[in-house]
Amino acid sequence: MADIIKLLPDHVANQIAAGEVVQRPASVVKELLENAIDAGATTIKLIIKEGGKILIQVVDDGMGMSATDARLSFERHATSKIQKAEDLFNLNTKGFRGEALASIAAIAHVEMQTRPETEELGTHIKIEGSKIIFQEASVTPKGTSMAVKNLFFNIPARRNFLKSNQVELRHITDEFHRVALAHPSIAFHFYNNGNELFNLPSDNYRKRIVNIFGSRTNQKLVPVEEETPIVKIKGFITKPEFAKKSRGEQFFFINNRFIKSPYLHHAVVAAFEGLIKSDSYPGYFLYLEVDPGSIDINIHPTKTEVKFDDEHSLYAILRSTVKHSLGQFNVAPALDFEHDPNLQTPYEFKNKSAVPPKVTVDAGFNPFQESKSPSPSPASRSYQKPSSGNWESLYVGLESKMGADDEPGSISFESDTITGSIFEGEKETTEAVTTTFQIRRKYIVTTIKSGMVVIDQSRAHQRVLYEKFLKNSTVKQGVSQQLLFPLHLSFSKSEINALKEIQDILVSIGFIFENIEGESITVTGVPLLVAESEVGMILDQLISDYQQEVTDDSFSHTDILSKTLAKTLAVKTGETLDNASQIALVNDLFACKESMVSPFNKPVYITITENDIDKKFI
Repeated sequence: MADIIKLLPDHVANQIAAGEVVQRPASVVKELLENAIDAGATTIKLIIKEGGKILIQVVDDGMGMSATDARLSFERHATSKIQKAEDLFNLNTKGFRGEALASIAAIAHVEMQTRPETEELGTHIKIEGSKIIFQEASVTPKGTSMAVKNLFFNIPARRNFLKSNQVELRHITDEFHRVALAHPSIAFHFYNNGNELFNLPSDNYRKRIVNIFGSRTNQKLVPVEEETPIVKIKGFITKPEFAKKSRGEQFFFINNRFIKSPYLHHAVVAAFEGLIKSDSYPGYFLYLEVDPGSIDINIHPTKTEVKFDDEHSLYAILRSTVKHSLGQFNVAPALDFEHDPNLQTPYEFKNKSAVPPKVTVDAGFNPFQESKSPSPSPASRSYQKPSSGNWESLYVGLESKMGADDEPGSISFESDTITGSIFEGEKETTEAVTTTFQIRRKYIVTTIKSGMVVIDQSRAHQRVLYEKFLKNSTVKQGVSQQLLFPLHLSFSKSEINALKEIQDILVSIGFIFENIEGESITVTGVPLLVAESEVGMILDQLISDYQQEVTDDSFSHTDILSKTLAKTLAVKTGETLDNASQIALVNDLFACKESMVSPFNKPVYITITENDIDKKFI
């Protein structure tokens, strides 16, 4: 039998390795930023063009590399971070596999310029698809500049799977946030298509968080600090009132390395139990320091998941630490039985007693007696009973205006118009639905000829609002209500950029923005169904949903925002509706183009026929 197992060529092996290391432009950004940090850089610049598809460049002022090290860094399994297998369990650096640069060079055009501080000339290397185009000495500043161009140029299939520039930029920004938050002592600069997105000076943890997520974040933060033999915890959590419906601003760092840990996340959420709603998520920026030998960070290709030796103790310590901080800073409600109520009294009223109010009553006041006095008393002057002697004058001339056919009993009422039949196979009727009642403040029950319909009131209202907002945004005829006083709201830079991208759609729905600059916006008009007090919360949710589900098609943007508005403004489960509101909701629902499912493809109503009821009594 002929041999069928053969060794793969180097360029094929490198492309396979690249598939594990480089999933999208954000993966390249992560690897290059971590290399710059390991090189001891104090200032790092990240330059992006076209969502990283055209250019990803990282410039640092670290130690640089010699000509030999620069050439060797592009070989597979070449690294300066570890020497033997035991080093894997005592890691204090970022990259250690030695596959990053080799994998990136296999699928892109890479250009590196580097110079150590001890040498006068640096090294300039250019590689395309693992092939070295040239290597020569050059004049370059101390440190390293790594430019990655035309990512996946030799793998068109992988390039086609990349999303739009906006989506890729969002993923790059997420990676940038994770690295910048873990290293506040390093200055970071982030440029996208020539525009500066972030300029983060070297600072402490709190100011780094505020510089990234906006000045309004400062008032949300509650400090957390605890030191035990197992773990040292420091960082910040957000106050319960700022909990969001979506997962965001949730960061765990183990030994200055960003990780994802559902187990530790559950510990933080458990500490907030009773302070936030079950469908809300708290924000946190928690930095944990543990013995490097007690964790294994080599269990996942992206190194964002780690394995702990003693997870249960870490869970208990983290939960109690967060709970202690909530109580220590008076965020959690507490009863103080030793509090002296006299301390609530202002000092100047300390020895004064309360004075009962004086009430004057006019004993001779009679509201049914007409006043004949030329100068009535103040009590009688405040009320004058109107005379009812000329009540017949109300009907004078009425008879002459009524025609011969206008008899009192011949008054006609205009009935509601039904646009079509409610259910398939049912004949159209000319009468509006009039019999409804509510069950457990969640369902509306109404009757039809064949039985009855049970409607989920929240999903039904979502469908009605969704089609209304979608129509307004499509035809750009959204109706706005002008605010008496403009609203001034603050957002982070990334949220402001997202808001600018969807501004046209929001305006077509009914929002009016007077000014969007820096980290603040001014709102002067909102859609008719939006309350002024809910504008900030709604815009937060709209921006969050857009960032999470951003797509290429502008119609899809409209669809996402319409769904978010409908979900936010719809009647909630637990709200009591009067009979008129129930009837209006039922009629509006069955006037929709698609009344059977909600905007999120969940059933809106069920039908129970007379036969179904009869079967229950057999």
